[in-house]
Amino acid sequence: MDKDDPSFGLSVPAPPGGDSWTHLRRFTPARIALGRAGGSRRTAELLDFRLAHARARDAVIEEFHPGAVVEALERMGFASLSLSTGAGDRQSYLLRPDLGRTLAPESRKSLENGRFGWGARDVAVIVSDGLSALAAERHASAVLGRLLPLLGSAGWTIFPVFVAPFARVKLQDEVGATVGARHSLMLLGERPGLGSPDSLGAYFTFRPHPDRTDADRNCVSNIRPEGLAPGAAAAKLAHLLLESARLAVSGVALKDSQAGLRA
Repeated sequence: MDKDDPSFGLSVPAPPGGDSWTHLRRFTPARIALGRAGGSRRTAELLDFRLAHARARDAVIEEFHPGAVVEALERMGFASLSLSTGAGDRQSYLLRPDLGRTLAPESRKSLENGRFGWGARDVAVIVSDGLSALAAERHASAVLGRLLPLLGSAGWTIFPVFVAPFARVKLQDEVGATVGARHSLMLLGERPGLGSPDSLGAYFTFRPHPDRTDADRNCVSNIRPEGLAPGAAAAKLAHLLLESARLAVSGVALKDSQAGLRA
């Protein structure tokens, strides 16, 4: 087929002898075999790209509804506690990443006071909107609904789930150290990609402490139905956390030897 033909690269099934790339679109959401109209991109593909870009931008600025996460956790029988970071609004959160890495003074005091009643426990879980409130609201409770029973059946003790809007990954170190948790686990919305505005990330650290760096924590990412489904993510996290406790390490020292999981 002549590449200058307007039908070259159509995303619909091509007739015999058509674009040989078209069939690959069944296997990936990546933008391949987009075709062209003359020297330009096809209108349908251009509009689809702009829609995906708009959804990604919307995800970053979307308002987070922590009450919805709390209600979902309560329906499953999990206690929770709301926390605040140094970022009091989304504008501050986006412009000052450092503010999302630390607790607001009143929240830190709340954790210090609560520690005496909770006692020593194995894992502190934090849920935040991060860069996609959509991800936290859609998938965090689904992951925890599978994960926490798995950890409980292994004998782990769990603090109330901490829900903290406008948080960065680093916040887990302060929260975990303040309550004296052996592990900290943070679920928050990842930076949206084109076609994945609701991707959730899960990060955990063994012996959390303010001096910890990204090299000391592990990440399970792309948690969403079209990526790593919440059930599969929960199973993967349970395996990694149990291995982390057994080996007393996390981060680059902890390797995932488990075969791929599917929900």
